[in-house]
This record gives sequence, C-alpha cells and structure tokens, in this order.
Amino acid sequence: MTEKLFEKDSMLKNCTATVISCTPKDNGYLVVLDRTIIFPEGGGQLSDEGFINDARVSYAADVDEEVVHYVDKPLLVGSQVKVTLDWSVRLDHMQQHCGEHILSYAFWKECGANNIGFHMNNDVVTIDLDKELTEEDMLKAETFANAELWADKPVHVDYMMDVEAFKLPMRKKNEKLHGNLRIVSIKDGDICTCCGTHPTSTGMIGMIKILRFEKHKGGVRVEFNCGLRALRDMQLRTKTLLETSNMLSVKVEEVPAAVTKLKEEILELISKVKAKTMEIFLLQLPQIMDKAPLAVNGCKVVMVAQECDAKEAKALMQLLSAQPKVIIGIVYRSGNRVNYQFGLGEGAQGDCKAYCLAANEIFAGKGGGSAIFAQGGGIYTSDWQEKAEKLKTIILG
Repeated sequence: MTEKLFEKDSMLKNCTATVISCTPKDNGYLVVLDRTIIFPEGGGQLSDEGFINDARVSYAADVDEEVVHYVDKPLLVGSQVKVTLDWSVRLDHMQQHCGEHILSYAFWKECGANNIGFHMNNDVVTIDLDKELTEEDMLKAETFANAELWADKPVHVDYMMDVEAFKLPMRKKNEKLHGNLRIVSIKDGDICTCCGTHPTSTGMIGMIKILRFEKHKGGVRVEFNCGLRALRDMQLRTKTLLETSNMLSVKVEEVPAAVTKLKEEILELISKVKAKTMEIFLLQLPQIMDKAPLAVNGCKVVMVAQECDAKEAKALMQLLSAQPKVIIGIVYRSGNRVNYQFGLGEGAQGDCKAYCLAANEIFAGKGGGSAIFAQGGGIYTSDWQEKAEKLKTIILG
C-alpha cells in the first residue's frame, strides 16, 4: 500500500521515497513507491504531474490501494528517490476542485439546486445541477462564491467515522460510504466527503468565473473556470471585446447592438444576392437547356454544382423539373459537407436512386430515394465540382 502524503498535506512539494516496483509499459514504465505526493486521478480530479529523480511523471493512477506512476525512465527497485511535484499543475487542480465545492455550495445555498455531476478537464470544469436556473441565479451564485474567496476562509481536512460525519450539515450526503471518511470543510461554508487535494484557504483559489450554462437532463450544466484559468480566460475575452469595439468604432457596451445590426445587414445582402443569382439563372435557363447534353436514352442532363443552401437547391430543383424530358442533378456545398439531389422533368426517363448511389461512391456519402427523386450527402473535398462532372458523365451513360 502506498502512503498518500497528499491526503494530509496538500502543500507538500517534494518528498523522499523507496521504489517498490518498476515495470516496462508501452514506451515508458509503471513505478510504485512506498510513499508519494503525486495525486492519482480520481474523484473527478485530474492526476498530478512531476518527477521521480529525473524521470518525468506524466500521469498517476490508484490501483488496488497503490499509486502507479507513469514515467519516461526506469528506476532501480529498492533505491531511494526524490519525488518532486509540478506545483503549477497541482495548484491549478486545487483551484478548480475547491472552486467546484464552493460554487456547488453557492447554488445549493442561494438557489436550492444540488450538484449531481462534476467533470474536470484541462480546459474547463462543469457541474450538473438538478433544476433549471436563470441568468440571474447564475450571477447570484457566482457573486456568493467569490465572496467566499474574498473572506479567505480556512479549508480543513478531517477524518471521522461515518456515524459522526453524517451528523454534520453536509451539502451532499452519500450514505453508501462507510468507515473512516475524509471530510473537506470550509469554515462556515461547504462540507462534504472528498478524496481530492485542496488549498489551505479559499483565497488561494483567486477567482471563480461562470463561462456559460445550458439546459441538461431536466436541470442545467454550468461551465466555469477558477484561479489562473479564469484570469487567462477573462484576459482573452477582454482583448477580443476591445478589438471588436475598435473594429466597429463603438464603445464596448455598444458591441452587442452593433454586431446585431451588422448581422442583419449581412443577411439582407445575402438575400439580395440569392435573389439576383436566381434571376440570372432564369435568364440563362433557355441557353442551359439548349446546350444540355443528351443521355443515351435521349433525355437532356442538367448538372448544377454550386455553393448554396438546401432552400436554394430545392428552388432550383422545382425550376428545372418543370422542364420536359430532363434529368436533373444538383450538387451543392454547405460548410464541410457536399449534398446532392436528383430529379426528373416531365416525361423524362431515368433512375435517380442509381444516380444517388453513384454519388455516394464518389463523395463517400450516404443517401437514397426512388427512381424519380433521390438525395444524399457526403464529405467535402476541394475538388468537389470536378467530382460533380464525373457524376454527370455517369448519368449520361
């Protein structure tokens, strides 16, 4: 069993230990020590990083009460080693984890919402709450949580038997837990069972900032950051906002209205361009029909390959299918997809389902339909219009 020094003192940055085992694994080694300050991933918290002598520890896992360190160099079994923590990683994880406790407490205390899920990664932290909340609720909880940091309250770690622990006013009681429990408590604040590492006071967290929230399984999922992550995120957002205000020549507080106006103007221009494009196509239609090549069955084949949306493609299909004895293929790019439709004009003979299957092969896509109409979509590549010409050749027979 590995002695987990971090459980009682999260501020330890190095220690000495004895190598119990060292096993080759993939391109590295799995090392077990008799004691460690490296926290293994668990309880929603990411693994610490650091060094054992000069061997880099990239990850640690808890396996059968032993902490297994993933390192890039072998270590001699039985040797005495120095374990050094990557403090920047530890501090970040403590800020996020303790910040999650405090923000969850704020939602529980101020909004009557319970944390039913927690996830931390290297970019953001999320918590899932069991009820829907408003933007006003978010601001209230965020302000309450940061006030807990400004008070610089002590954070305590205690061990006590389950009977005594469940007498405490815990935010979240898991009565499935038994025996000697690890309790993390904030003075006059949050109390809960937890295996993670935490700072000695709330002031070390620095700040808590909610980034966004959305409805999730009858409740709400809240995405946030704490500490240095929150600071860097706010610095980036502020820089972006200032640059946007400069580009639009408006004050910062006027940016949303200016962007809304710009968006409306762009949509209006797009609408006008689409209308003009359709007018041009109508004017060119007689010439297009005159020059359309004949398939082996004597029907004209019109293949349109251009950038448009589904609504425009539908309008083109309706326009062309009104023409007699014509086989229509419309291939259009929309973002990173290429979509296609096939139809027949009055009196035309052809198999649109077969054309669609051929398009599926050419564009690595999926789709189907009937002999008179079929559609599908595939992967966009820079030569998509050349592929449309290949498809045209197939239809011609």
